Amino acid sequence: MTMVEMGTRVSSGELAERLGRVTVLDVRTPGEFSSVHIPGSFNLPLDRLPEYVDALGNAVNSPVVLVCRSGQRATEAERGLQAIDLPGLHVLDGGLGAWERAGLPVVRGSGRWSMDRQVRGVAGALVLAGLLGGLVAPPLRLVSAVVGGGLFFSAITDSCMMARLLAKLPYNREAATCDISRIVEEIAEKQPMPMAAD
Repeated sequence: MTMVEMGTRVSSGELAERLGRVTVLDVRTPGEFSSVHIPGSFNLPLDRLPEYVDALGNAVNSPVVLVCRSGQRATEAERGLQAIDLPGLHVLDGGLGAWERAGLPVVRGSGRWSMDRQVRGVAGALVLAGLLGGLVAPPLRLVSAVVGGGLFFSAITDSCMMARLLAKLPYNREAATCDISRIVEEIAEKQPMPMAAD
């Protein structure tokens, strides 16, 4: 079975078998990517992807697997990339979390929190601050209600405004790993040689 025949999802095991024959694009923030990533993957942050869609379409001639922490941002990237004619566009099922649970190799760097963990931390802190602050000034309880409503909306729409805002913080950006033009050139240079179907 070839990557193109597998549909839009690919398991960690299937991707591991094909490393070197596919282009792995990690759409997490540069900070998350520097913390941990799949060997040979390229970092193209989701919020920067739209400006490089055409260049990416010209650079890639192999199947593409999109990766994020859980699969949500990769699925969003997949929707954005469907407009260009990539040879095969897939999302790593379960994301980097599933890859790590399968015991597959990763490159580790600085110990930054994943975006999911950052969102949970900030949301929890705001809810707690709203509840505790509400003991002194009752209107502060609205902070907890707004955060709860935002999380509920996030679940319904399968998007996360808080994650988008957090992605813009300097903590999540590193200039050295976020030169997208250079990364697209590197992707073009490192395209795998075409192989016969498995």
